[in-house]
Amino acid sequence: MEMSQPNNATRTRSSEPRFGIRVTAPAGEFFSLLVGSDWQTQHWFETREERDRAMADMGARHRYSRDSDTPTVRLEPIERLSRRPA
Repeated sequence: MEMSQPNNATRTRSSEPRFGIRVTAPAGEFFSLLVGSDWQTQHWFETREERDRAMADMGARHRYSRDSDTPTVRLEPIERLSRRPA
């Protein structure tokens, strides 16, 4: 069977990516009331440069947002100390 969107295929990696971004919601923000005060997610990247570009993009104001809209999530760079074998 052919894949309908091959560009969305998951990449196979030889090991776990080392550089990440932890995304959390500040206490008291409306979003944290919806998802819970302990909500978090992580995004992982192969290189520090990929991570830093993604973090800058994620933290930037969306160009189609209203003037009063600002991102309310916290972005924190994280790093695994060592790579685990595949």
